Amino acid sequence: MSFTEEGLSPAAGVPNFEEDDIERLDDESVFARFLWMFRKNKLAAFSLLVICVIMLAALTVPLYTPYDPNKPSLGERFAPPSPAHWAGCDDLGRDQFVRLIYGARISIMIGLLPTTLSMIIGTALGLVAGYFGGSADFWIMRLADIVLAFPSLLLAMVVSYTLGGGIMSIFVALSVVSWAGTARVIRAQTMSLREKEFVEAARSIGVRPCVIIFRHILPNCVPNLIVLFTLNIPGAIMNESSLSFLGVGAAPPSTSWGLMIFRYKTYLMSYPWLAIAPGLAILVFVLAFNFLGDGIRDAMDPYMKD
Repeated sequence: MSFTEEGLSPAAGVPNFEEDDIERLDDESVFARFLWMFRKNKLAAFSLLVICVIMLAALTVPLYTPYDPNKPSLGERFAPPSPAHWAGCDDLGRDQFVRLIYGARISIMIGLLPTTLSMIIGTALGLVAGYFGGSADFWIMRLADIVLAFPSLLLAMVVSYTLGGGIMSIFVALSVVSWAGTARVIRAQTMSLREKEFVEAARSIGVRPCVIIFRHILPNCVPNLIVLFTLNIPGAIMNESSLSFLGVGAAPPSTSWGLMIFRYKTYLMSYPWLAIAPGLAILVFVLAFNFLGDGIRDAMDPYMKD
C-alpha cells in the first residue's frame, strides 16, 4: 500500500501501515533529515553548536562574570584586550566582552520573536491566498507587492520613527516588513498542494476548508517553513543592527551589537577593538545561521539525499 495509490496524505494520519510504508515514512521524516544533515554537513552541525553556545552564554551571563555591564570604572577607560578584559573596556571603563554577551540577548530576541511573528502572519495569509484564490488571493498578493516594493530597512525605519523607537518598535517594524516573502512562498506551495489527490479526496467528502488547510496542507509546508525561519533570522539581526546603528533601535542603558558599533565608531582609529568586537559578533552569529539554513535546505531537498 502507498499513499499515492490510496490518494491520502502522510500528514493525514492513516492507520494500519504496512512495514515497508513505515520504513519509507521514517526515512522521509523531518527528524531523519536533520540527522542526515548533521552526518553529511559538518559545517551546519558546527554552526548549530556555535548558535547554542552563544544563546547559552547570553542566558547564563550573570552566573559566570563578576562585571556589571552598566557600571562604569573610570580607572580602566579604554583598557586594551587582556586576560582580565577579553575585549577591552569602553570609554566608561565597562567590560566590553560582558556587554557583548548582554547585547546578544537583544540580538537573539530580535532575531527570533519578530521572525516568528512575521512567519505566522505570512503563513496564514499565504495559506488563505493559495487555497481560496480569487479576490482573497488578489488583495493579499497586492498588499505583499506593496510591502516588497519598499526597501525593508527604509520601511522599518519609517515604522520605528512612527512608533517612537525602542525595542518594541523594532519588534513591530520587523514583523511588518518581513511577512511578505513568507506569504509568497507558502501561497505557491499551497496552490500546488490543493490540486493533490488527498486534498481532492478530503474536499469530496465534505471536509471543511479550515480543516483541510491546517490538517492536510500546513503540515506539508513545515519543511519549507523551517528553512525560511533559519534563513530569515540573520536578516532580522542585520536589520536590528542597522536600525540601532542609525539611532532608531535599542536605546541606552540597554545594549545591542548595532548600538555598540554606533557608539564606538568615533574611536575606530584610536581604539579599534571597541567597534571591531561587536562587528565580529554580528558576523559570526549571522554566518552561523546562514550555514545552518543552507544545511537544513539541503536536508529538506529530496534530491540531495543519498
